[in-house]
Amino acid sequence: MSDSNNEIQLVTFKLGQETYGIDIMDVKEIVKIQEIRAIPGAPPYVSGILNLRGTIIPIINLHRRFNLKKLDTDENEKLLRGIIVININDKLIGIIIDRVSRVISVETGTIKPPPQIISGIGAEYIDGVVNNEEGYLIILDIKRLFSKTELQQLHSISE
Repeated sequence: MSDSNNEIQLVTFKLGQETYGIDIMDVKEIVKIQEIRAIPGAPPYVSGILNLRGTIIPIINLHRRFNLKKLDTDENEKLLRGIIVININDKLIGIIIDRVSRVISVETGTIKPPPQIISGIGAEYIDGVVNNEEGYLIILDIKRLFSKTELQQLHSISE
């Protein structure tokens, strides 16, 4: 995570019932849900690929990856669904989210170590947890979401 003046900025979003955050420095952009083309033989957590202004990006479904229940949404809330495009080792990957929230600043001193398991996502993927007005915010470490082998697979899918 980036650290400037003991504060980090996080892009926050909902996946199922939980609120997650990703360091803003790892986020390239957030786009609305678009047509995703399925890829035969791809791992089950890969929804397919998206052509984003000429760049082919593999799209990951973290609901499938971590066996999370989707957030129940009405028609208006479905408009808040989207894809966060992240940069892992100079490779772009899209993550489907239930609802984009906002960008927040968090003091690094308020970040607590993660419990061993939170709603199906193991501690190895989490940088920490912050208490906030909605309960707690889970800070994901996107660099640990995928193994080197998985990253190579995702890279080969997008070529």
